[in-house]
Amino acid sequence: MPRITLNEELELIASIVASHPAGVGISALEAEMEHRLGTPPQRRTLQRRLLKLIEEQRLVTEGESIVLVYKLAVGAVALNALSAAGTASTALEVAQTERVAPEKAAPEPAEAEVDLEVPLSPEGAAIATQVRRAPMYRRPIGYQLEFLHAYQPGETFYLPEPTRRQLHQIGRTPQSGQPAGTYARDILGRLRVDWSWASSRLEGNSYRRPDAQNLIELGRIAQGQDAIETQMLLNHQAAIEMLIPDADELALDAFTFKNLHAVLSQDLLPDPRASGRLRQRPVELAGTVFEPLAVPEQLEDCFALLLHKATAIPEPFEQAFFLLVQLPYLQPFDDANQRVSRLGANIPLLKHNLCPLSFIDVPQRAYAEATLGVYELNDVALLRDLFVWAYERSCQHYLAMTQTMVAPDPLKIQYRDALMQAVQTIVQGGQQPSPSLVAQLAQEYAPPAHRMAFAEMLTEALQQLHEGSIARYRLRRSDYLAWQQARLPARP
Repeated sequence: MPRITLNEELELIASIVASHPAGVGISALEAEMEHRLGTPPQRRTLQRRLLKLIEEQRLVTEGESIVLVYKLAVGAVALNALSAAGTASTALEVAQTERVAPEKAAPEPAEAEVDLEVPLSPEGAAIATQVRRAPMYRRPIGYQLEFLHAYQPGETFYLPEPTRRQLHQIGRTPQSGQPAGTYARDILGRLRVDWSWASSRLEGNSYRRPDAQNLIELGRIAQGQDAIETQMLLNHQAAIEMLIPDADELALDAFTFKNLHAVLSQDLLPDPRASGRLRQRPVELAGTVFEPLAVPEQLEDCFALLLHKATAIPEPFEQAFFLLVQLPYLQPFDDANQRVSRLGANIPLLKHNLCPLSFIDVPQRAYAEATLGVYELNDVALLRDLFVWAYERSCQHYLAMTQTMVAPDPLKIQYRDALMQAVQTIVQGGQQPSPSLVAQLAQEYAPPAHRMAFAEMLTEALQQLHEGSIARYRLRRSDYLAWQQARLPARP
């Protein structure tokens, strides 16, 4: 690398980050520095420079692990713009620039929305103050086995009884008492988009909600979007469609969570074999002084104990919150642990037909700080504040929506499994969906009175089938692509 001073190197890094309003990963940053300087930077040196800029509050991070990106801190944007133009400004002038032209002080939001303020308890506010300090002022800490061992289901409660009672009151749905997952299936179309987009957004995913909706509902990939971000959204969709149809059979066990991880991490891990497998190597988490458990044998024991305790918790909201606390803290998988915890925390709610928690309005910074409170302080107060606030907003959102929702076609509910099997028969068999084949399957799966309706439902399902919807029919992408190829007209 050409000889440049430390300050020059820091300014170069800051200017590159500033040129990426949506954030830039460390690999892309390395590539751009190599392009400008002619020599690739040392990864560890670059990480130290980035940490220094974060400590100086010039940069911030979003996401975690492979989707971690660096962004210019809001307060530093105007200063960087002036510096890049070679303008000498006083602190007063910088402040004036931010006030007069705020649209230049930060990238335009993906939506016409801003992060909302989460009301904090005194205990939560104290935690927020501690985790907002620069990492150099926070005490490094490793995984504390006692934090998990001390929790006794039915005796220990992270959520006080009045809070649990309040959550039951606001989360009760008209489908209470019906088979598990009934309410979630009624609003599945909306949940697929909301859960996929909101959870991915907390990982730093830059997809706009309308683009996420087009991807999930129509299979349209937004132009210019990163392939990793697209895959992350599709993985969320597949995970949702894995959980909801079989909510009555779900259990808080290793089988469920390993499969949930396998779906959420598909094609996103450097080692594909790590999908659905407990972590076998140490990991480092950016932006925290917490060191996760490193010994695979201990991790496996703790994972089993965590799920045993979760299953023994007698109350669904306490179960949900326990999973949000303990799963990311353990970091049982190579990556995607927070994603697994967010969807996994909904399993107790689905099974009791309670309103789901979609995280739709949760600010990224608030979520990151709340998890840091658990990681570094073993204190759940800040995450509890966020959980209660986020759940109230989810309830307002979905329960208001269901008041005007059109009731689903009862035949589609009755023949849901049969329809899935019929679609599988056609796609996996590489068959053309001719009227005669559709009629034959209708005769096989439905009684005479419903055969015409079943044929219409099957025809409609096949017409609407795309890469973004195949998970609901338990199809593999390779099956779908092979079927599509077989349907192409033969070349002369």
